[in-house]
Amino acid sequence: MADPKAQPQAAMLVIGDEILSGRTRDSNMHFLANELTRHGVPLAEVRVVSDDHDVIVAAVRELSARYDHLFTSGGIGPTHDDITADAVAAAFGAHLDVRDDARALLQAHYDRQGSDFNAARMRMARIPDGATLIDNPVSTAPGFTLENVHVMAGVPSVFQAMVASVLPTITSGAQMLSQSLTVHRGEGDIAGPLAELAAEFDDVSFGSYPFIRNGAYGSNIVARSTDAARLDAAMTRLHALFPPAGA
Repeated sequence: MADPKAQPQAAMLVIGDEILSGRTRDSNMHFLANELTRHGVPLAEVRVVSDDHDVIVAAVRELSARYDHLFTSGGIGPTHDDITADAVAAAFGAHLDVRDDARALLQAHYDRQGSDFNAARMRMARIPDGATLIDNPVSTAPGFTLENVHVMAGVPSVFQAMVASVLPTITSGAQMLSQSLTVHRGEGDIAGPLAELAAEFDDVSFGSYPFIRNGAYGSNIVARSTDAARLDAAMTRLHALFPPAGA
């Protein structure tokens, strides 16, 4: 796991053939990135993998070792290709079986609906030993946290509800602040001075995002830092480097 004294970081593992095939557009990454940024735990890496047990196991082991938190999305439903719980359990060598508390939640849910709590739905009550349930106020079927891996549904409304359940349990870091400047010059013109500024303010992150408007080149330069004073100083220098036309 990452150094506990450093800014905590997270990764996301998006699981599902439907994402890779283009049949489903993933919106969970955008939501998670925004929520984690506000919480002071930047999302440092996102990986998308197919419904392949061994691939998921390898990715969970690698990402959970590299980052403070790993969020997974998808593959915890009732069908045969929902294998995320199996793979996460295997990644940590944990036994996986139907757990009484998860089964009770689902039994009550389907009783209220007047639906059959069948074998397929029972699959969603399989939880690895040692895991903590993640609340799902939308459709009841829980996610779970095992070690530093938070296993969540792929359905956006459920994913978002589970993120809201998990974030209060995560130690937050310093909030990432950002400021931006629009420069009406091409990246080739600003790259040199911007690189020198980045070297001078090595504790501030600079990103350049080019655009073309009415045939003219420009860039939105975004500076990010957890230190408000350093960010302000960097932006003062940035404005001096690239003053508006006619200034």
